[in-house]
Amino acid sequence: MITGLRKAMRHPLGQVTWLMALAYAVVAYGVQYLPPLFGFESAPVPRSLVLQYMALVTVGILLYVSRDDEQWTAFKQPLHRALIDPRLKALRVAGLVAAPLIVAWWTYVQVRPGIGTATQFRSVHPAPPPRITFRGRPMAITGLENPLRHRGALEAHVQEGRRLYHQHCLPCHGALLDGKGPFAQAFNPAPSALDDPGTIGQLTESYVFWRIAKGGPGLPREGTPWNSAMPAWEEVLKEDDIWAVIVFLYEQSGVQPRTWAADDDRAGA
Repeated sequence: MITGLRKAMRHPLGQVTWLMALAYAVVAYGVQYLPPLFGFESAPVPRSLVLQYMALVTVGILLYVSRDDEQWTAFKQPLHRALIDPRLKALRVAGLVAAPLIVAWWTYVQVRPGIGTATQFRSVHPAPPPRITFRGRPMAITGLENPLRHRGALEAHVQEGRRLYHQHCLPCHGALLDGKGPFAQAFNPAPSALDDPGTIGQLTESYVFWRIAKGGPGLPREGTPWNSAMPAWEEVLKEDDIWAVIVFLYEQSGVQPRTWAADDDRAGA
């Protein structure tokens, strides 16, 4: 039995089978679970990316198997026998019955109504603290303005913010700021759509600075659950880097941030 298994594994069709299984394990699970073992961060791989990578792997493996006529013929031989050998008629009948049943079951699983957890009420924009600590330095949030708007050329800050956004934020928030980046499908709720006037257009720049700097871990305990997967970017970005990203967000989305002066006038009224 062991000898037959080894022979099957060395056959081109067997090689394709175990290579496909190995590739799927690496793409679907290895990318997520192996990096933490070596001290690196990781994130779940969206299903759409798994399908894309497996399609590329399939094409590559088939190109490898068909590199010469002898190996390609050996690869096709078991499949050809399964289709025409009279002794394998029962196998063909079983396949014809199983294929539509599998498709029907998969369709049912996709469309059947599910029983989810109870709806949780959460605040999308929690109240910020009056003061925070940024990299060990105290910083007042109340009344804080973006210093880059009064320093240097605004276009230069926009370009630097664009570079930082594409490097760090695009995988989740998307190239169009629409919350539909490559990794967005891995999160529930989805990342915020920053091009929506109802998001950053309703906020002061100091609020956005606080949310970027502290991320999900820095949200207050009151009013949980917050359900935010955003990391604390103060561990990666400097203060001016975050301000530059904020300048880019407002310029790219075409909205103006709320100002403290407007809030004070509204409070006085």
